[in-house]
Amino acid sequence: MLNIFEQPWTLLAVAALALLTLLAFHGYLFYKRIYWPWLIPFLIAALAFGLDRLVETDREKIQTAVAKIAKAAEQENPDAVEPLISENYSDSFHKSKKHLINRCKIVLTDPLIEKNIPRIVSININSPLASVVFTVRVLADPRGYVYELKKELFVRVEANLEKQQGTWLFTKIEITQIDLQPADWRQIQ
Repeated sequence: MLNIFEQPWTLLAVAALALLTLLAFHGYLFYKRIYWPWLIPFLIAALAFGLDRLVETDREKIQTAVAKIAKAAEQENPDAVEPLISENYSDSFHKSKKHLINRCKIVLTDPLIEKNIPRIVSININSPLASVVFTVRVLADPRGYVYELKKELFVRVEANLEKQQGTWLFTKIEITQIDLQPADWRQIQ
């Protein structure tokens, strides 16, 4: 079933059905001088956009977390990465959050990334835990040494998140592919 909080289309379809129903009975409504039912489809449409705008679902929060971490790497800002990482972070290369942040501070000093374009492949939520698979199209910065080797990279990432005090934080991030070839954190030097 479509989640009305994640997109407005379900309620917009209901609004369209309400409008069609009113059109079918428009003669009767005008004869009886009943005009308020014509507001119903517009109220449903307004509700559709209002719910989509006001209510942020877990899926949308996870998408925002992925976008934020991609943006932080793009801006080469380890301080922006830190609030997105859980205190109990651990992956195959980094044993702790501190180790990951220290590595970010070392790697993200040179101009490496001009633009990151993340794309979510899948999100599995089993609250308070979630796993997400996403790809990032990385455009290298022309001022950096990576640009001489490769102007564009495609990185596939598998991550685990945990909901802590209403915020989704990364507990594990694994690089699984670079340019469709198996890879891991050791390839990011």
